[in-house]
Amino acid sequence: MSKVTERFSLVGKTALVTGAGSGMGRHFVQTLSEAGARIVCAARRKDSIEASAKTVRDNGGQAVAIELDIGNTASVTRAFDEAEKAFGTIDILVNNAGQIVFAPFPDITDEQWENLFNVNVAGSMRMAREFSKRLIAAKKPGCIVNITSITGQLTKPYLSIYGSAKAALIQFTKQLAIDLLPYNIRANSIAPGYFRTEMVDWYFDSPEGKLEVENLPAKRVGRLDELDGPLLLLTSEAGSYLNGVILPVDYGHVIRISAT
Repeated sequence: MSKVTERFSLVGKTALVTGAGSGMGRHFVQTLSEAGARIVCAARRKDSIEASAKTVRDNGGQAVAIELDIGNTASVTRAFDEAEKAFGTIDILVNNAGQIVFAPFPDITDEQWENLFNVNVAGSMRMAREFSKRLIAAKKPGCIVNITSITGQLTKPYLSIYGSAKAALIQFTKQLAIDLLPYNIRANSIAPGYFRTEMVDWYFDSPEGKLEVENLPAKRVGRLDELDGPLLLLTSEAGSYLNGVILPVDYGHVIRISAT
């Protein structure tokens, strides 16, 4: 292994990924495992995270599946307790779990707003809080990667709740970077553009979705493996001087819109 490659290695590290049972989360656990990390697959559905963990183990990695509801503080605490029993102190937190609501603004309900912010923003806060408390107590460095979205940096019809929540998570990432700086805990964000996952497949299969894809800078949605480089950069020693970064992975979608 070359010195450059070695800096991207996660051997000896443990990573906890929320929303690990499907979509980007399931892909992230495989990527982190292939880089050498022990994996904690966390989500509400035990069957889905068991499947993700099994895939890691079948490929020679180490993984456990832990049920987690990031909307509940007690569940977050229990999940970290279980994770530490399995692998010790967590080194890397990937806050990937999230929900999306498509609705015109006048029609959104209090419940939709509160539920989405509870998961997408408060849930990430609960995870980051528990993670950092334990790292500080152990006097260990670590890193947080919040999965946000380019919709937190631009506007799009019917995404007033989701876009606002992702914008809040972007600002929260920057605040974390400052507040955790004295403890050598880095906080960064990957802001994906358009990627196919189970949550949004229906949109990209619709006539409106197909037309939007044709107008993207790359004329296609992203592939999940195109998130591997950014993820490994932000979680490894290769990115040790990156803190408070919001990294769009969108083939120039945001900057093209900003320029028009």
